[in-house]
Amino acid sequence: MIEKRTFLALMAFLGLGPAGLWAQTAEDLPQAPSSVGREFAPGSDVGERLLGSLPPLELNGDGRRTTGRFVPNLGRNLVGVLAPRNAAVLGLGASLAGASVLLDRPAQSYFAMRPRAEEFGELGQQVGGAKLMAPLALGLFVAGRASHDTRFRAATYDLGQAMLVTQVYATSLKLTVGRSRPDGSNRLSFPSGHAASAFTFATVADHYYGRRAGIAAYTAAGLIGLSRMERNKHHASDVLAGAALGWISARTVIHKDGDLLRDRRQLSLIPMAPPTGSGVGLGLSFGF
Repeated sequence: MIEKRTFLALMAFLGLGPAGLWAQTAEDLPQAPSSVGREFAPGSDVGERLLGSLPPLELNGDGRRTTGRFVPNLGRNLVGVLAPRNAAVLGLGASLAGASVLLDRPAQSYFAMRPRAEEFGELGQQVGGAKLMAPLALGLFVAGRASHDTRFRAATYDLGQAMLVTQVYATSLKLTVGRSRPDGSNRLSFPSGHAASAFTFATVADHYYGRRAGIAAYTAAGLIGLSRMERNKHHASDVLAGAALGWISARTVIHKDGDLLRDRRQLSLIPMAPPTGSGVGLGLSFGF
């Protein structure tokens, strides 16, 4: 009975955790006005989110999501993950990951007591790994730049940004924490990069293409996370931490890339009267 409960708890965390977390924190992460009109995603309203409906698009260009702004946007998104507005979400994610340490030993015992599902573990290794995820994100980004579908362009742009942000933080944490893998192969266990990448992809898909796509994507991401434990490459807390990291990174990118663009810097002279009210002078106006 304990083993069954352990498995069900892991499935609940991995498959439904991020979706539930989104619903609970949607008001804490309000949609910023988009420079291309109304936000692309079905997440601008909780009711629309739950129903999976998609608001109409206004085809007014990419706004901030341009190739020339890719590097500056990446910098904004890396910093944005640690912004004060994310403090509550980061705290909740860290708490869940910390509490899930209690599941590490039962989960490891659960998988150890069963015949090895080699094909399942290998599939998760390949599908969630950088060898597939990186070319996939790059290929979709290139396809998005060539597409006239505004939703697809925005989704693939945010996916490329989110994948990079996720991997920067995942790699930094791996090198900083130095947790040993369950099989002892190295000390890069925490967090799971496979789970982080899979949940990044799922969060972007869920945001842009609605509930049905989200359910399918989160289910696939959860199975990838479980496959890493079945393969004895990660503890349960590693996978849950990776899932939380992928979700937070993707949500941050979606919101930051949707921010309004500021006007270009301008230097101009304007007529101005002195405080005494007599005479006319010139004032210098600098916009940035």
